[in-house]
Amino acid sequence: MDNLDRIAETIHTNFALRTEAREKALSHARTLTRYCANAIRAIHRQERQIALEEMEQAAALVRELRQNATLYPEIYFEGYTQDALKEYAEAMIVFALTGQGDIPTPEQLGLEYATYLKGMAEAVGELRRRCLDSLRLDDSQEAERMLAYMDDIFSVLVTMDYPDAITGGLRRLTDVARSLIERTRGDLTISLRHEKLEQSLRNLEEKLNGGIPA
Repeated sequence: MDNLDRIAETIHTNFALRTEAREKALSHARTLTRYCANAIRAIHRQERQIALEEMEQAAALVRELRQNATLYPEIYFEGYTQDALKEYAEAMIVFALTGQGDIPTPEQLGLEYATYLKGMAEAVGELRRRCLDSLRLDDSQEAERMLAYMDDIFSVLVTMDYPDAITGGLRRLTDVARSLIERTRGDLTISLRHEKLEQSLRNLEEKLNGGIPA
């Protein structure tokens, strides 16, 4: 039993270092989530430069989290860390699609596949918001573009028919995405029909006025 104290001291040191790493990861995860939320708000306000600055700060935190993963992989794969990284994936995907850019790959973002796909699934909700905002601004072309992106995303998600232990619960998010897309399609259809009806009424009014626009 002479070495018991040394064993205990070694364990204490390890636990202390892991606790410090965990607290740092928690702090980074909270900050990362905040940056991503700020970026998405800026995107919807058409403030893309502000969104870009927020995403650059978020990317720096992601790199640091990945560096720490080499020492403490169990902390990197904890739910709070992966949830924050999911928010990062969502924000980056929304930023790309609303700017008509190419969607970033998991490798470019430095994310695990399951985390990336869950972020993609949640991006559908933000694209719906962009679609509805566009309808309110009478920009049906942009609204249709957002719905097309939503459909494209869903067509990928629905093929990921693997156990939840592999995908991290992607099936539930895919079901939510399906519901959002169906609602958005209905909203867009009603809006386009209303727009078409208004145009028909304007055309009729012009004819009744002898071809002179009202």
